[in-house]
Amino acid sequence: MSSSVSVPRLVVAAPSSGSGKTTVATGLMAAFAARGLAVSPHKVGPDYIDPGYHALATGRVGRNLDAYLCGPELIGPLFAHGARGCDVAVVEGVMGMFDGAAGEGELASTAHVAKLLRAPVVLVVDASSQSRSVAALVHGFASWDPEVRVGGVILNKVASDRHEELLRDALDQAGVPVLGVLRRAPQVNTPSRHLGLVPVAERQSAAVEAVAAMAAQVERGCDLEALMSLARGAGALSCGEWEPPAVTVERRAVVAVAGGSAFTFSYAEHAELLTAAGAEVVPFDPLRDEQLPDGTSGLVIGGGFPEVYAAELSANEPLRKAVTALAESGAPVAAECAGLLYLCRELDGKPMCGVIDAAARMSERLTLGYRDAVAVGDSVLAPAGTRMRGHEFHRTVVEPAAGTAPAWGVRAPERRVEGFVQRGVHASYLHTHWASEPGVARRFVERCRTS
Repeated sequence: MSSSVSVPRLVVAAPSSGSGKTTVATGLMAAFAARGLAVSPHKVGPDYIDPGYHALATGRVGRNLDAYLCGPELIGPLFAHGARGCDVAVVEGVMGMFDGAAGEGELASTAHVAKLLRAPVVLVVDASSQSRSVAALVHGFASWDPEVRVGGVILNKVASDRHEELLRDALDQAGVPVLGVLRRAPQVNTPSRHLGLVPVAERQSAAVEAVAAMAAQVERGCDLEALMSLARGAGALSCGEWEPPAVTVERRAVVAVAGGSAFTFSYAEHAELLTAAGAEVVPFDPLRDEQLPDGTSGLVIGGGFPEVYAAELSANEPLRKAVTALAESGAPVAAECAGLLYLCRELDGKPMCGVIDAAARMSERLTLGYRDAVAVGDSVLAPAGTRMRGHEFHRTVVEPAAGTAPAWGVRAPERRVEGFVQRGVHASYLHTHWASEPGVARRFVERCRTS
């Protein structure tokens, strides 16, 4: 295991959400890739959707770097694991540069991750409603935390040549170089709905066009040589490389993992952990496949948008019955958020699998935030008392919210129990990152082999 990482790297940050981070980061990844570079794509925070666009831009799996879910100590190793063999890494930030986990100071903020990676920051500024004031804004972000190195700024939504001239004149006084100027370009916009951008899997051809437009805009408006030079100045990062702990098994257990348009949320490390623990990971699409993969002895159903596809999921009755039969046999089933909804009796009045005696429905309220949780009892994922950090992100409600044997006791921001543990089923709204607790995957696969 290497003790240092010297991959050139950049963090793309912004003063606030909506400034254009995704456009710049994704376009920069694609522009570098078009020059023949192996680009490692990363996203700060728990977001599942942006990494899909990053993967399109680079041809490599998008990976998350979340210092709350995984702990600060794993950020460097997880980055090194993802960036192995690459020429450059681009890390897209989250929210505003200094916005982190609520009440936890800088924890999990873009600035925090940039410091952990010892990476220079490129600040993307929405300049659409300002001119000289941009200098004060950039100066403030560049000087707020001396441990964060803002190496340059990219001006987004610039209206005209005259507007650009005013902005550049002002920034000459701020001491931060302008590395790019992007004009307003509506064709780069990507459609959104109740939980953010529409995932790549649901709009493949349109997503490819959007990424190409982002790349063209960045190629046209940014100084790629200067950005690459800044990335090379990151220097060595002293850390080992994360590797999933491997076990030797005589027979690999088939673990079916839900995918397709309805179940797009997953962290790349989960499949790697399952494989290292002795599983043969086989993807399937609940919208199209009428049976589980041959030999399935365990099932993982992650997050996504089953509410958008409730009618189609309900219409696939053969698969619903197969899932129910597997769960009733006592086989391990791990379901997060969308997976929880799919296992319920119904979703917005449409019949689902009925593994869990609960009803799910859309609501007006967005539930969003990090959670500090502890396993209430033993399950296929963890023994009682196991502490994990999770993230909730949904506009649905499940009634009741917990079974007689809940999955988690949530300790923050309020104390409550949630989720369902019954036989081999563990179903919950909480998204967790298994790299923080590798025993989760190992325990799950061991149960697959013995159930």
